[in-house]
Amino acid sequence: MRVAIFHDYFSFIGGGEKLILTLARHLGADVITTEANPELISRMGFDDVRVISLGPLVKIKPLKQIQATYKFATCDFRGKYDFFIFSGNWAHHASRLHKPNLFYCHTPVRVFYDQRENFLSSLGPAQRAAASAWIALHSRSDRRSVARIQHIVCNSRNAAGRVKKYYGRDADVIYPPVDTGRFAYKGDEGFWLSVNRLYPEKRIELQVRAFEQMPGERLVIVGNSGTGDHSAAYAEKLRASLPHNVRILSDLPEEELIDLYGRCRGLIATPLDEDFGMNAVEAMASGKPVVAVREGGYLESVVDGVTGMLIDADSSSIVKAVKDVSRDPSKFREACAEQARKFDISVFLARMEAMIP
Repeated sequence: MRVAIFHDYFSFIGGGEKLILTLARHLGADVITTEANPELISRMGFDDVRVISLGPLVKIKPLKQIQATYKFATCDFRGKYDFFIFSGNWAHHASRLHKPNLFYCHTPVRVFYDQRENFLSSLGPAQRAAASAWIALHSRSDRRSVARIQHIVCNSRNAAGRVKKYYGRDADVIYPPVDTGRFAYKGDEGFWLSVNRLYPEKRIELQVRAFEQMPGERLVIVGNSGTGDHSAAYAEKLRASLPHNVRILSDLPEEELIDLYGRCRGLIATPLDEDFGMNAVEAMASGKPVVAVREGGYLESVVDGVTGMLIDADSSSIVKAVKDVSRDPSKFREACAEQARKFDISVFLARMEAMIP
């Protein structure tokens, strides 16, 4: 069976992009996207996956998102493939022409729904008015497109709950894949790790404030900001305010990231209502405890007190958890590895393959 997977863009590589490339490799599928960075894809070890670009996008929000939606809605690959999978915020607009289909939904567009007010409140009056108009129009298009989807799969019970609330649709849950065999415990070199996109909703500033209060501890943040969205200004402000014991690494090859997981003391994760959080599973696969906020997908992956600690979203809670875990981080090692195996890539691929008729 010839399968095509539509995904928003590959201008940077995060958990969602790795998931799609992993699935495409397993299915022998082509990936259809807008703008793509072949160097980044190759650096992540996926240069054997065929990626078809619909062309670059403008870098200005929300024109970038509108243009991506238009490109997907008007492209036509009928007759070239037998089954279509959509992933991301905008790619599912290709559902108008492409059936049979399945939508692997990481989450409904958050600025359209559950984070709408937070997003609008961060803007000035003129920007807020323009953004409100865009959200009103584009969210209607979003719901019409999802109504054409034949089958929805979500990456967590958390995301499935949003799909039910905002789209009125039921969804199966298949957790994202982690190739646990690639991760290994390599000791404890004393630094803490944070792996996430440099976006405001990741609340990385909470981590920075916490480590300002712990000059004897070290934090390594691995992540990139996007282009043509709200992340660039946040990332710039973040980089300008780092204390001496915190550093940010970007565009890191996959093998170097895996090595950091193996050598760190543990993972810090502070996103606002994270969809799932593959970083927690990657850390646990390395035998490392996870200090994560008590919300979102981390409630489905981290076992409080067993594979790490679930905490309130404030810097003082991070400080306390770091100190508590640091007393004996090795005690979490075996439980972390066992928990991570529940999310292994083999489980994901078998369940996704079963979804294709």
